[in-house]
Amino acid sequence: MVYWRDSFPVKFVYSAGIAGEKFFLGLKEGKILASKCDNCGRVLVPPRIFCEWCFKPIEEYEELEPRGIIESYAISYVNERGEKSDTPEIFAAIRIFGSDTTLIHKLIAKPEEVDIGLEVEAVFKPKEEREGKITDIEGFKLVEG
Repeated sequence: MVYWRDSFPVKFVYSAGIAGEKFFLGLKEGKILASKCDNCGRVLVPPRIFCEWCFKPIEEYEELEPRGIIESYAISYVNERGEKSDTPEIFAAIRIFGSDTTLIHKLIAKPEEVDIGLEVEAVFKPKEEREGKITDIEGFKLVEG
């Protein structure tokens, strides 16, 4: 494989938008917020300001329990720098209970423990360390039982 390695200095500011801001401020408080479409009833995590199915504006938000189910997952043996790693990271599409969509996040588990359909629970950073970012959730751990 041929590739070129270098750096590309980029400065940018990303706006999370109205629904994204509510979601991240909720994470800072240890809450998972969803938006609910008044027209079709879909519950969306992360929240959106309009429903992608019926294109109606959404103004209603609700807090959901920070638990869900694994819908899909991937195990990565490559780190964020593209280098091989002996310690795998697991990422999952998690459907938070009460929602109709999935949230992609890290799993805190060993590869042999993970399977589709297992229940997981969000592990939040300590309150004083939260910043209103997706990383306020350290990951999702498997629920025993």
